[in-house]
Amino acid sequence: MPSFSHKLAFILCLSLFIQACSFFSNETKGDEHAGWTVDQFVTASKEELENENYKKAIVLLEQLDSRYPFGAHSAQTQLDLTYAYYKNGDAEAALASADRFIKTHPRHPDVDYAYYLKALINFNRELGFIDRFIPSDATQRDTLFTQTSYLNFEELLRRFPNSKYAPDVRQRMTYLKNALARHELHVARFYMDREAFVAAANRTNYILQHYQGTPAVPYALEIQIKAYKVLGLNGLADESKEIYDYNYPEGPLYPEADPSDVVVVPFIWSIFAFDR
Repeated sequence: MPSFSHKLAFILCLSLFIQACSFFSNETKGDEHAGWTVDQFVTASKEELENENYKKAIVLLEQLDSRYPFGAHSAQTQLDLTYAYYKNGDAEAALASADRFIKTHPRHPDVDYAYYLKALINFNRELGFIDRFIPSDATQRDTLFTQTSYLNFEELLRRFPNSKYAPDVRQRMTYLKNALARHELHVARFYMDREAFVAAANRTNYILQHYQGTPAVPYALEIQIKAYKVLGLNGLADESKEIYDYNYPEGPLYPEADPSDVVVVPFIWSIFAFDR
């Protein structure tokens, strides 16, 4: 005859079993996608993407990826998920997803698209609080994402020079190179304003060495000439003046920035040191 302790143990086990069954039953009832097939997930996620319901698309694609991680749909699912993260504003998740695709499918015919998305994600990164509330010239800020995006695009062209994205990539790289050069101009002027003339001259040299062909070059030469004169380096100043006069006899060929750029009162940036 079972002892009291055996009966108690049986009752406890039975109670735990009933609770577990109830829990899993409730979970199943709460899962509106329980029992969905691959085709159902694929069709529904495509509809959400087409309707720009990126949050819903992410839920569907994540479930598809976790429930059916293998199959002909797998690569496209990861690409769609990367795109959905990107359009939903989740840059970190999008970058991680793109890297995952590149590592998992390095020879996939659409792997260039994953590289392209990586570059676009950094190209379109938001600048945060200040950019939303204060009209600003983005080239006066930190250029981390600009540099990263440029390197991403550069890698794409190096690996896939004949990619269908190449024409767009080249245009974006030109824009990014101009932005990086203009940022260096801001830094050079920052040093000039604070009478750090050696630093200003060095910064303009950097522009001339790394950003030839950008609208920033003549403006860099103008700063360089002034810095050399203040430092008493008249020979170097004359050489820079000769280069300037030969290449830009009527002044800079292009404006330093697009006229549509927002101009902010300079002293605001100086006070908060946003130009560093």
